[in-house]
Amino acid sequence: MSRFYVRPEDVRGDEVLVSKEEAHHIANVMRMVLGDKVVAFDGTGKEYVGTISDVSKEGLRIKISRTNEVNTSKKIHVSLAQALPKKAKMDSIVEKSTELGVDEIVPLVTERTIVKITQGKRDDKRTRWQNIAISASKQCGRLDVPEVKTPVRFKDFLDELEPYDTVMMACLSEETTPIKDCISNLKHGKILVMVGPEGDFSPGEIESAKSRGAKLISLGRLVLKSDTAGLYILSVLNYENSGV
Repeated sequence: MSRFYVRPEDVRGDEVLVSKEEAHHIANVMRMVLGDKVVAFDGTGKEYVGTISDVSKEGLRIKISRTNEVNTSKKIHVSLAQALPKKAKMDSIVEKSTELGVDEIVPLVTERTIVKITQGKRDDKRTRWQNIAISASKQCGRLDVPEVKTPVRFKDFLDELEPYDTVMMACLSEETTPIKDCISNLKHGKILVMVGPEGDFSPGEIESAKSRGAKLISLGRLVLKSDTAGLYILSVLNYENSGV
């Protein structure tokens, strides 16, 4: 059954009002018509099963027949603070991180970040990445959608660490601890994982994070690329907390 994203405010009583863009996808790309069964989710843990009851230039309506709701609260809330990589790799990082269950993505501008984003373009980038997260959630069956933050400078982000219970920085410092030793007892709380750019975090950034209580972690003998490291950590966290 086809699955689509709607905003929570678009759910009104026993109906769902689908926006023009998503309605166009349903009617013109998927070629769905009146009476076809669909599933819509609103990103808050609710999923609506119903049938298309109206199609117009203003949008599309779904008559709800059943509402499924899951508890989206988690023992572990994982945030990925990812230094912006070159080219379009951030698109893939957002997509795959969403599939791996990340709850929040913070794009970082570090000292060694090669990509330069002007202040005026940062909101546009955030909107693009948020839409990628929505699409990935739709594809993989998530009922919630991770929040993608506006790109922020690393030194400014260090002032925002207080809400996190555990902060881990993946880096090449000689003071690192193997990741398995850092996560063995992580069973609850808000976890932040910081991943640097090509060339790693600078020594000054590593020291600044360490002084704020960040744990410096190693991901093993091999040096992983920036766009691989975060996904590796999310996979390890998933395994450790899956009960497998």
